[in-house]
Amino acid sequence: MSNNQVHATDTMNLNIPIAISARHCHVNEEDFYHLFGREAILQNWKELSQPGQFASQHILTIKGPRGQIDNVRILGPFRTETQVEISQTDAIKLGVTPPIRMSGDLDRSESITLIGPHGILHKKQGLIIAQAHIHMAVSDAATFNVQDKEIVTVEISGKVRQLQLMNVVVRISPEFILEMHVDTDEANAAAIHTHSIGKLIKME
Repeated sequence: MSNNQVHATDTMNLNIPIAISARHCHVNEEDFYHLFGREAILQNWKELSQPGQFASQHILTIKGPRGQIDNVRILGPFRTETQVEISQTDAIKLGVTPPIRMSGDLDRSESITLIGPHGILHKKQGLIIAQAHIHMAVSDAATFNVQDKEIVTVEISGKVRQLQLMNVVVRISPEFILEMHVDTDEANAAAIHTHSIGKLIKME
């Protein structure tokens, strides 16, 4: 077996729930007030699976050189930097070339214009395509025998399609709940649905 191949381990018997992450935006407080007004409050609309994370009641428009996308949901709580996450299909519609990055890695990322009901912002960076990743608690990481930021492969077996997603990043925190996040393009390619699961394959 070459060094570029993957091998199955006992972790292949353990399921990882998969969640589909649609396009969304994280904002810092300053940008939020500019877009929605000083009296606006980042209100919780729906709790998300990861503790403390929520979809807010606020939506905005994102605009690129070629087009725009309306009704992009803002997620809370506030971040230190504003960040927009889209799919490759969205990027084509907008006419932009965002890098595939982990959340928070925004240095020299793509520019994007945000349009809210009370203001417009042109961000010189902050637009990315989120790299597929797995949230794990510390106990999960011990079970799967993986380290924080380790790169793994995940096999997704459905009734219609079976494929492997490579270059999936493991993220470990005591605050996380076990869940893999993929974007809408990845979900469509694998025919992933709400209750899909994956099997982790460690890289050799």
